Amino acid sequence: MTTVHEPTATTPTATAPGGTTALSVWPASTTESARGDVAVGGVPLAEVADRFGTPVYVLDEAEVRDRCRTYRDAFPDAGILYAAKAFLCRAMARWVDEEGLGLDVCSAGELELAVTTGFPPERIVLHGNAKSPRDLDTALRLGVGRVVIDSPAEIARLAAAVGPDGHQKVMVRVVPGIAAGGHDKIRTGTDDQKFGLSIADGYAQHAITRILDQPQLDLTGLHCHLGSQITSVKPYLVAVRRLVGLMARLHEQHGLVLPELDLGGGHGIAYRPGEPALDLTALARKVRAELADACATAGLPVPRLLIEPGRAVVGPAGIALYRVLAVKHTGEHVFVAVDGGMSDNPRPALYGVRYAPRLIGRPGAAAPARVTVVGRHCEAGDVLAADVELPADVRPGDLLAVPVAGAYHLSMASAYNLVGRPPLVAVRDGLARLLVRRESLADLRSRDVGL
Repeated sequence: MTTVHEPTATTPTATAPGGTTALSVWPASTTESARGDVAVGGVPLAEVADRFGTPVYVLDEAEVRDRCRTYRDAFPDAGILYAAKAFLCRAMARWVDEEGLGLDVCSAGELELAVTTGFPPERIVLHGNAKSPRDLDTALRLGVGRVVIDSPAEIARLAAAVGPDGHQKVMVRVVPGIAAGGHDKIRTGTDDQKFGLSIADGYAQHAITRILDQPQLDLTGLHCHLGSQITSVKPYLVAVRRLVGLMARLHEQHGLVLPELDLGGGHGIAYRPGEPALDLTALARKVRAELADACATAGLPVPRLLIEPGRAVVGPAGIALYRVLAVKHTGEHVFVAVDGGMSDNPRPALYGVRYAPRLIGRPGAAAPARVTVVGRHCEAGDVLAADVELPADVRPGDLLAVPVAGAYHLSMASAYNLVGRPPLVAVRDGLARLLVRRESLADLRSRDVGL
């Protein structure tokens, strides 16, 4: 750990369109000085860049923990499972555990990392539309709390792996037929995608019947996940009604009373000032009311609610820092090229996500200009932020910071062009510490064993 100096007194923050402040999507600990220095967690970001190099991810530990507590406060009687696919490292697993959350994992790798860090396996749920034999074997060996069955083929495979004298709690992922999410590639509640078992065509009911015939498998509840970047409460209320409707039919057919109902995650956050985000307080209040009402109508006891936030916990806690390498004027376009790109953030290329980069380390002396921030990779689609405002005097050597970079950046990063993945640094109370080191050329060479 390194102790750093506190930034100088902050100046009034610029106002973004819609009346929101330009720092509204940054961590709550963010401060800005008159010199243009921006600090997060008491650590000036320029010092992080100087010490660890760029590109580099910065994660505000206090912001992560505060967001975990916000979920626990909003859903005091529910099980909160952090979705590890958004971002996972050993420190993140420790923070989530210490804040009392469970964990939702999608692979043997995520599961083993969490358990070997000390995360209680009984508070872990394993997902996956195509779980490998290693995934299932690892889950059983480590004693995972729940396995979410996603296809009929998993039922017999899991039962055989458990063995005649074994026992494993399972849930069934059902598809409620609801279109929700910020992009068609992240909508998972409809019948035309790869996840889950449809309620409409009867596959969910058929799979549940098969599970009930396997004494090794203990069905504890239903699971659904509607998609990602959902900013309206309504889709979750519709999902509650449809899942409780299925629970009522199962009770009528089998006398089955399921004690758990998992509504997944997908809670939308703002990536740029003025963008909408899901109202967590409204979600908690309305979902609880809807669940109680639907169960009363069906004559069922209210199951324990489970939810799986990932992006909403870690996304706003992260910052990506880049160094400007070149500024190019081409016709009416200005391209600001940085030393990272789609290898450390593929989301703009995949989903068209838009960010709000910011010049840090010095005050911009010129009026804002419209530019496109691009990466260093050999792809025309390697664009980090299209048509955004930066000071017109932006130049090589400048530092750019991209907020809301905590989720699906490092977890989806690649070694494209053999650049290597950036490091991740945690900041808190004026201290900076390395959590994940930079991927080196030696790392990449060590995997290449052929000659």
